[in-house]
Amino acid sequence: MNLAIRDIRHSLPRFLFTAVGIGMLLMIVMGMSGIYRGLIEDALLLVDKIGADLWIVQHNTRGPFAEISRIPMKVEDRLRAVPGVKNARAFVSHTIQRERMGKPLRIVVQGLSWPEDRGEWIPITNGRFLSAAHFEMIADQSLGFSLGEKIPLGKNTYTVVGLTRNMVGQGGDGIAFFTVRDAVAIQFDNSGEAVRLERDARRSRAVQQDIGNIHPELLNRAALPDIPALAGPMVSAVVVQTEPGADTDKVAETISGWKDVSVHTADNQRNLLLEGSVDKARRQIGLFRALLVIISAIIMSLILYTLTLDKIHAIAMLKLIGARNSVILGLILQQAMILGGLGYILAFYSGKWIFPFFPRRVIITGDDLIGLAFIVLAISLVSSLLGIRKAMSVQPNEVL
Repeated sequence: MNLAIRDIRHSLPRFLFTAVGIGMLLMIVMGMSGIYRGLIEDALLLVDKIGADLWIVQHNTRGPFAEISRIPMKVEDRLRAVPGVKNARAFVSHTIQRERMGKPLRIVVQGLSWPEDRGEWIPITNGRFLSAAHFEMIADQSLGFSLGEKIPLGKNTYTVVGLTRNMVGQGGDGIAFFTVRDAVAIQFDNSGEAVRLERDARRSRAVQQDIGNIHPELLNRAALPDIPALAGPMVSAVVVQTEPGADTDKVAETISGWKDVSVHTADNQRNLLLEGSVDKARRQIGLFRALLVIISAIIMSLILYTLTLDKIHAIAMLKLIGARNSVILGLILQQAMILGGLGYILAFYSGKWIFPFFPRRVIITGDDLIGLAFIVLAISLVSSLLGIRKAMSVQPNEVL
């Protein structure tokens, strides 16, 4: 019988508990890899799903994902006249926080340029796309809304007509899709008192100027409700799709000549996201993952060293009866590989059960699993060296 298997059967409970501990540690390593990949996927989700070739943003800004960007909605009409532009759509995205069932609820409000964009690109799991210009929404399931539910936001109430899954913002908050007009209305919602105070302030400024004294009728018009008290709403960006075969760089160069906007390609937006708002979190998770791998190797080395110390008498006896060093080396190395293999299997199945309960997405791909398998193999080999060194130094007369 194989010596490694025989020794494991001799102390099976201890070996299994050790394998469970290693499996939990490897599950954390696997989880950190999944969180790292999930962070990147969530950050790039909208950029990849929208499928824009160019992003038109406020002049000298880096776009809506890196910083605040505000441009007039009429830029959308100007862009449609640029040669090589297939379509241009307003982009509105902002985060709000409300209370639901006594708990805070954060929602990423995403505007769709209806009717050109009804949300056909959104992976709907239940319900339908937007079919009206106002008061409809598509919500991610993580928000906890049900189909047909009425959600009051601002001065209006919106009906959930569709549900989607895994559509979240870069902060992990669920996305709710509205038309651009509704998204802007939610973002710039002001109370009636705020509007009244702004009208009063405008009238006061007119009184203090000569034009208010020369034309007193302006003072009366300042308080009329048909004149907006506040500036018209603006959008975060305008996304542009170019014509098939059109030179995207040439289109971008044409738009770059406008002094009120800046142009970024889709690849540039991805780089800005990865090197900007999520860069520190991404690097921190990556560093933490590397530390966990090192800690796993150290712990496995100590465990195998301890298991070797428990077998000092048996190893000395094997040497005394003439067993080759390769037999002893195989005993320790095989136990290390079995321990690593069991730990890997436990990590995979326990992670598959636990990760869906995490507040943020944990994405484990086939490449991650293969990479972790090679890492576990390397850890098992390196960890066994400490036990092998101790076993090789045992003298046969120590059995006495």
